[in-house]
Amino acid sequence: MSIRKSVVSGSFYPNSKDEIKRYIDHFNSNFTLEGSLDINVRAVIVPHAGYVYSGFTANLAYNISSKQDFETIIVIGPSHRHHFKGASISLYDEFETPFGNISSNIEYTKRLKEKFDFLCFDEDAHFEHSTETQAPFIKNYFPSSKIIEIVYGQIDFNDLSLLIDETFKIKNNLIVTSTDLSHFYDLKKAKYLDNNCLNAIINKDLSAFDKECEACGKTGVKAVVKSALQNNLITKFLHYCTSYDRTKDDKSVVGYTSFLIGEKPK
Repeated sequence: MSIRKSVVSGSFYPNSKDEIKRYIDHFNSNFTLEGSLDINVRAVIVPHAGYVYSGFTANLAYNISSKQDFETIIVIGPSHRHHFKGASISLYDEFETPFGNISSNIEYTKRLKEKFDFLCFDEDAHFEHSTETQAPFIKNYFPSSKIIEIVYGQIDFNDLSLLIDETFKIKNNLIVTSTDLSHFYDLKKAKYLDNNCLNAIINKDLSAFDKECEACGKTGVKAVVKSALQNNLITKFLHYCTSYDRTKDDKSVVGYTSFLIGEKPK
């Protein structure tokens, strides 16, 4: 039994189930969903910073999505430490979390790896926080779901979009696209850049991503937005914040957002 070990547990998020539960309970006590969002969720865009900074924003998307059942959750995030071409799809049997391990959908993983020649398995790519920070939320809200972890390096967003299109063919898949927004600008500049990104997602405007929009996972976001266009899906903005909300340092901030992507119920 091979296990994708957690590598940022205890830093980006607590290494204790009880502590993570306290975070999630706190997040959930601080929002009330008024009415229905009127969407069948097929994908989410979520941040991947430490839970003290972006956990509320990410949790919102997972909480709302948990009203549906998903067999497999495909987590797609950028590589921050390991530079490589293409994307690496995890071949580990399980994914370690403080809540207990998540089973991987190995059969489906192998089918995807065979179908797309840009997919490989590069072990070094999976020492990655952009995807790992999603795992405790997934285990908490979707305890019976399986996981597929995909970490991308240098890759064209069109290729990733083809992969997402393929996964959309199965209705009980959920795509998790991981990104933070602008990094280390003053608060005014960060909000300007981030607003450009938010509008690009809201309007599903692919060209707008290349006009003063910065995000470490922009390739993945462009890919899922292109797939939303290809599959006639809508985008629903949920939340935006910056590290300033936590640190009160307005000289160097990081931006975070969450979105739902899906279809209107018939």
